[in-house]
Amino acid sequence: MARNKISVIGAGNVGATTALILAQKELGDVALVDVIEGMPQGKGLDMLQAMPVYGCDVQIVGTNGYEETKNSDIVVITSGVPRKPGMSREDLLKTNLSIVKDVTEKVVKNSPQAILIMVANPLDAMTYVAYKVSKFPRERVLGMAGVLDSSRFRAFIAMELKVSVKDIAAFVLGGHGDTMVPSVQYTTVGGVPVKDLIQKERLDSIVKRTREGGTEIVKLLKTGSAYYAPAASTVEMVESIVRDKKKILPCAALCQGEYGIKDLFVGVPVKLGRKGMEQIIEFKLSDEEQAALMKSAEAVGAVKKEADALLG
Repeated sequence: MARNKISVIGAGNVGATTALILAQKELGDVALVDVIEGMPQGKGLDMLQAMPVYGCDVQIVGTNGYEETKNSDIVVITSGVPRKPGMSREDLLKTNLSIVKDVTEKVVKNSPQAILIMVANPLDAMTYVAYKVSKFPRERVLGMAGVLDSSRFRAFIAMELKVSVKDIAAFVLGGHGDTMVPSVQYTTVGGVPVKDLIQKERLDSIVKRTREGGTEIVKLLKTGSAYYAPAASTVEMVESIVRDKKKILPCAALCQGEYGIKDLFVGVPVKLGRKGMEQIIEFKLSDEEQAALMKSAEAVGAVKKEADALLG
């Protein structure tokens, strides 16, 4: 039986770590692409030489072109520049939009049946750009953010309660940024609602820390941003698709009326299987959380408008 083929575009910290975990889990053969000459080739070769240690039989190839990505089942796009000090959000959008547009065109040409997972920022807008440029159905274009934000939320709750992370189920919805909505209502610890275990004031501060999770790491690192948790979160999505696990994971998906949101990529619970997005799972939010989700969708809509203007 032929192995799955997964391409990772962008061999920086997030892309390279994603490629390594994909290979360790034997989810498929991996093509690692980057524009910097020699860099993806070197990282790919280094990973390949680690496979005998892990006992994993997969192929890993690093490349500057797209020929090696041909007929990929899944393509993870991490390309783009991180926001630098003094750089406006609009500048970041403009720069990364042109990178993502170019990458998506090349990916689609070589892998017209692939499922796209976007990791580039600003996440919701870049997922929309990939959707518009690829002309793929909404089932095959998803953004990774909710898995990461939910993982951060779960980590902080586990730290607070000193319990196993395995006992914590949590959903973070909405846009990937300041307006994200960690759903306290549906967050449980061993099946018990989290609000019965942590006092409101303390829980509010954990929610705030989750919203600022990425910024906290950027401040500590000083010259870079998070990559271990984003890579692990991306791989969880890939694994659910490749192995047809049908896990329900929060992803940026194109809403067409779900939760009262139309034509926007927003973080919602998605059933992920072999076809990509197989269903958006709708559940009733509290009035407060629904209002917060609509506010988050408005913020996403404003950035989408900017992206549309730039795409022309």
